[in-house]
Amino acid sequence: MPAAKTSRPKTVRIGNFSVGNDRPLFFIAGPCIFESAELLAEVGVALKRVFATAKAHWVLKCSFDKANRTSPKAYRGRGMAEALEAFAKMKKDLKVPFLTDVHLPDQAEKAAAVADVLQIPAFLCRQSDLLEAAGRTGKVVNVKKGQFLSPWEISNAADKVAATGNRNILLTERGSSFGYGNLVVDMRGLEIMAKTGYPVVFDATHSCQHPGSLGDATGGQREFAPTLARAAAAVGVAGVFLETHPRPEEALSDGPNSVRLKDVAAMIRGVQAVDRAVKNGRNTR
Repeated sequence: MPAAKTSRPKTVRIGNFSVGNDRPLFFIAGPCIFESAELLAEVGVALKRVFATAKAHWVLKCSFDKANRTSPKAYRGRGMAEALEAFAKMKKDLKVPFLTDVHLPDQAEKAAAVADVLQIPAFLCRQSDLLEAAGRTGKVVNVKKGQFLSPWEISNAADKVAATGNRNILLTERGSSFGYGNLVVDMRGLEIMAKTGYPVVFDATHSCQHPGSLGDATGGQREFAPTLARAAAAVGVAGVFLETHPRPEEALSDGPNSVRLKDVAAMIRGVQAVDRAVKNGRNTR
């Protein structure tokens, strides 16, 4: 399981701040999918207050499309154009970096016109054309490790992005398939992924999914997201990713594993406390 031999950056710049595995924790947070400009604003404004109080850097996230829904009848969004327009307005109003997914190579440049971070969905993390298209935009590329990949294999995906000359890469852990309809997180994998030198992010909410467990939809256990996030912070990561919704029962995507918006502040406080203890301890050795 050797790390790739190419030189890697220890930090990545997002907006006006830098992130790294030895730096204070940053957060990626927002709703799973674009439901409406009003909902995005409700979540974005609330999160800005939370992270201002926590004195934490953060990135607002939202997907304009979910191309991997369980059922063909599931909601996929309101179209790329409407979503990107809302994303641009929210980014300007809140003065916060923005992250969104891309599923096809020809979406990369359009999304990059608005987003600071382009995310490669877990199921697509081996798609060379998509990785290269995202890399060529020059934007930060967040590669989610597929549920089917070992932690040491994700360096190959990073290499495909880096081959474009773009080394602004984040690697995100989101759990591994464990039998049918369940995921587990091997915390050793976070350290293995960190050996690439790239900042590692832990996706606390997708790691709580029960894929396809509802038959025509994915279930989840949001109550375990804070626990897993604290465990990842104890290992030492650059960031934590979480999806949130004010009313998860009404969410049009990933409601069962989305953190209730009113509970995010308490979750952040707990995760930050662990992060500070671990990283301050390392700095005193």
